[in-house]
Amino acid sequence: MNDYGQFGSSDEEFVHVRKFQAEVESDPDNFESWEGLIKASESLEGGLGRNSSPQALATFRESYDRFLAKFPLLFGYWKKYAELEFNIAGTESAEMVYERGTAAVTHSVDLWADYCRFKMDTTHNPGIVRGIRRGRHSLGARQPTHIREPHASVFDACHGRLFDASACLFHSCPSYACRMAPRRTLARNRLLATSFLALESLSLFLFERAAALVGIDFMSHPFWDRYLEYEERQEAPDRIFALLARIIRIPLHQFNRYYDRFRTMAHTRPIPELASAELLARFRSDLDVEAAARGTSERTELERERELRNKVDQYYYEVHTTTQNETSKRWTFESELGRQYFHVTQLDHTQLNSWRKYLDFEEKEGGYDRVVNLYERCLAACALYDELWFRYSRWMSAQQGKEEEVRHIYMRAAFFVSISRPGIRLQWAYFEESQGRIGVAEEVHNAILTKLPDCIEVIVSWAHLKRRQDGLEAAITVLKDHIDAPTVDLFTKAALVAEWATILSKFASSADQARAVFVKNAQWYGDSRTFWEKWFQFELEQPTSMESADAGQRVKHVFDEFRSKSRLSTAVKKDLARIYLDFLVRVGGKDSMQEYVQVDRELFGPPSLSTESMNQLAAKENGTAAGELDEASKSKAESRLIFFYENHSEPDPTAHGPADFH
Repeated sequence: MNDYGQFGSSDEEFVHVRKFQAEVESDPDNFESWEGLIKASESLEGGLGRNSSPQALATFRESYDRFLAKFPLLFGYWKKYAELEFNIAGTESAEMVYERGTAAVTHSVDLWADYCRFKMDTTHNPGIVRGIRRGRHSLGARQPTHIREPHASVFDACHGRLFDASACLFHSCPSYACRMAPRRTLARNRLLATSFLALESLSLFLFERAAALVGIDFMSHPFWDRYLEYEERQEAPDRIFALLARIIRIPLHQFNRYYDRFRTMAHTRPIPELASAELLARFRSDLDVEAAARGTSERTELERERELRNKVDQYYYEVHTTTQNETSKRWTFESELGRQYFHVTQLDHTQLNSWRKYLDFEEKEGGYDRVVNLYERCLAACALYDELWFRYSRWMSAQQGKEEEVRHIYMRAAFFVSISRPGIRLQWAYFEESQGRIGVAEEVHNAILTKLPDCIEVIVSWAHLKRRQDGLEAAITVLKDHIDAPTVDLFTKAALVAEWATILSKFASSADQARAVFVKNAQWYGDSRTFWEKWFQFELEQPTSMESADAGQRVKHVFDEFRSKSRLSTAVKKDLARIYLDFLVRVGGKDSMQEYVQVDRELFGPPSLSTESMNQLAAKENGTAAGELDEASKSKAESRLIFFYENHSEPDPTAHGPADFH
């Protein structure tokens, strides 16, 4: 039995819900099935309302909660969910949804503007609209925060689920952390939503919370328009003027109309409202000096006011000019961004490159808040691309005292990036290890392996974490445990055995022990490219001398064993043959060229001379090579062990077409 909720006694009425429920359970990444589930749940009983049955409402809420737990950045669905909750259950329920939505997608101008509109329409107390009681965990809070017990949240983050909301509440996630978690029951929904309000101890303003997160967004004019509209409703021209004075300093898409309104309004506002007392005093002093220089010290009060207003107007014109220049700089990048919202479909390479160039620009400008805002905008659209999460975490780690912010970037990345690409999670583990949080680093590895139990890269990484922290035996224990595990396939075991031998060679200084591991296991793992490459490399690294031919014989032995016992393709055998030929040339003795000529002829000669070609031809039986690896096994056998950091490369600025998530 699933936990979608009881559908009531009429199976026929819920047939579409059951259909889409089964689809999303069998394929949770199928976005179309999720959309179908949402539409089906919304249409129950002819459309949901205050008189809908508890079963229909529970189904609707469970569907939305699960959908938005899976895709929390879809701000449009948060808006729709809140609207439906308002129609069904009223203001309080809708506000809970808005709170969860703005916690999940913190930098959505549209969502914040809609939330502000909702509060304006449903609350007539200015104090409540301007001020919402919020705790130190609020999104508006800028103070550094700390997670005291992160282990429980690591599992969910690594598994592609947002970490538990209660953990975030009580362990103080920073302002931009996604705090929405899967809501498995309606009761839990209400408990968590109530918790947001129950912990409140400080008074922060709704509009100011939004301004802190989206106010400097280049396209934030819908929010600022809403803010100005609110103050107009309150008939507060002083607040309107103060708002405009803030806005005209921000590079915005529609900056000119705000300046025009500000300048017009400035003519009618009292002088004390035009600027700070310090600035006005400075202007008056400057005007007195100028008047004295002209010999016109005696001026009427009206003349003094007119001169002062002109001085203020000139000052704000300079502000406007600066804003105009900053806006023009950014418009070059803004006009090329394309899609700026989250979707499961791929972005084009040109769009990704536009984000990269824009980030380059803002980072060079050096303004922390603007860089963070742009990264947050970027990662709303590019959340499925680990490249940009890597970039954000690296940039943040270069900022003084931002370790907690870096940590939560990794936690969010672990939610959005597919676990089939474990690199960003391993980077998180390395960061935690660098901070002395060894237990967290181990938990990250463990969490990945619960979903990818035979991921060589992660197992090897964990083994070396144990080696660095607990010593050689601890590392070997990790490898042995996974070699013996039934969930690990043959080719993974081969790579782990090779790593075991390599560790013995490098850190136990025992070539004999390492060689014994290779020799003992060759019969079991002869079809693994990684196994042979590691063994071959091990022998190549052993000391050689002119007086002794032992090293050369051992290398030859490995190469001969590889050719005779392995069912790997000729292409792979040629790769190792090239290394062997280089060894013969650079390290070989007097007779090594005889071996060189023979290997060169047999591996690289024409089919009539190639031993490999003749062996394959002789092995053909009814069109199929006897003992040949099937395609799936061949792919695993011939894959090379490459760690994620070895794949870091400069993006191709000339690339076109859809950009693969991998």
